[in-house]
Amino acid sequence: MKRQIINDPGAAVTEALEGMELSFPDLVSYDTDRQLILRATPARDKVGLVSGGGSGHEPLHAGFVGRGMLDVAVPGAVFASPTALQVHEGTLAADSGRGVLQIVKNYTGDVLNFTIAGELAGDHAVDTEMVLVDDDLATDGDADGPGRRGTAAVVAVEKIAGARAELGGSLTEVADAARRVARTSRTMSLALQAGTHPGDDRPAFDLADDEVELGVGIHGERGTSRVRYASADELSEMLVTPLVRDLGLGRGSAVLAIVNGLGGAYPLELSIAARGVHRLLGARGITVARTLVGTYVTSLDMHGFSVTLTPVDADLLKLWDAPVRTPALNW
Repeated sequence: MKRQIINDPGAAVTEALEGMELSFPDLVSYDTDRQLILRATPARDKVGLVSGGGSGHEPLHAGFVGRGMLDVAVPGAVFASPTALQVHEGTLAADSGRGVLQIVKNYTGDVLNFTIAGELAGDHAVDTEMVLVDDDLATDGDADGPGRRGTAAVVAVEKIAGARAELGGSLTEVADAARRVARTSRTMSLALQAGTHPGDDRPAFDLADDEVELGVGIHGERGTSRVRYASADELSEMLVTPLVRDLGLGRGSAVLAIVNGLGGAYPLELSIAARGVHRLLGARGITVARTLVGTYVTSLDMHGFSVTLTPVDADLLKLWDAPVRTPALNW
């Protein structure tokens, strides 16, 4: 039996959202009727930012509501898209008169429901733009499917877009900044153990002690290959090398590197992985201009990590460094 810190599996999401509001009352509020996480003090006269998706990826997205990032997060059930009506309500709540940017990870249900919500917002004279985040390199080249999945690059997209909005950018300018990050970011992930749904007694898939799942998704999806367990440096190289190749990075390039825990990796492990990422990139003459290391986009309690690389210049770094104050990101 898998032991978990939950009460009722069916109430896990709502209880977690209540706990977030109680823990960060100066930053967020929980609208129980519309099932939304909102800024405690709504922003005025700026482009609104709304994102969301299935729960189970915490702190994404609710943990990124606040100054410098999102205005509204729309949480669905575990690994399930919020409804179009939920997203519609979230879009209206994010509007302060200058339009709303919807930041959407590339999953069929999310894309469909955010698209419908954007169309409904037009009936209320609310202008919207949608930015699709599709950074998962493991699912590149899937011509018969929806394309690359959206994973940890969404943190960079929300941070850059949020900063641009706080600086007074128009809806077009905020969307352009977000699309630039989404278009140029790539992520690779691996897992030593799959995550377990609340109330379940088994993980989503099994791995032998000497196996690692390479190319996993954040909804418990299996990877694209199964490789032998190896050292932290070797595991980091399995993620970094294909990213560098795909992005065409070389000597003189500069990147933002996000080393992200998938739920079960503890900080000591993530710091060791980050050490490997820095060394691998440094050996190639690639400057790590900024690093974000921690647990930001999870797959419940999956024991694994992802690496996201985003090429940066002075303009993007200025937006990355701009103040942010949310439950999960704060500087």
